[in-house]
Amino acid sequence: MTLPHLPVWPSADAAFRRSEVAAVVGHGDEAWNRATHDVLRWKVKTRSGFRVHAEGPVVAGEQLIVTARVLWLTIQEPIEVVSVVQTAQRVGFAYRTLPGHPVSGEEAFIVHRDGDAVVLTIRSLTQAARHQPWRMLYPALPVAQLFARRRYLRALR
Repeated sequence: MTLPHLPVWPSADAAFRRSEVAAVVGHGDEAWNRATHDVLRWKVKTRSGFRVHAEGPVVAGEQLIVTARVLWLTIQEPIEVVSVVQTAQRVGFAYRTLPGHPVSGEEAFIVHRDGDAVVLTIRSLTQAARHQPWRMLYPALPVAQLFARRRYLRALR
């Protein structure tokens, strides 16, 4: 759905709220090596305040729990990595949410080159989860997603 291997993201299913944001995280080979290493080791999530219950680098097919702490709440987000891309110009991954996650959808974290610039792009497709209480709370969740995306864009700098 988020197609991290593609430089241009085609239109998606209108049933999902779509977001694509990007930021330059550095310049040159050193920044590229650091950012590509870190994106495949969950640093975008962990440096943004999430805990990722993974033993190592991102692996396609892996199911795991991401934990978010919001005020006094601990929210467990079950996910499955659906794709990993590693090319000379593009490195990243996408995961889909599993039942129990606050939203239904997919999110991708992609590091790519734009000339000398190293860019982090985040793509997401979300819709209300099928279960309560998250389904009822969905109208408020885009604010939380906006906050998280801002943190993601700073995580690899």
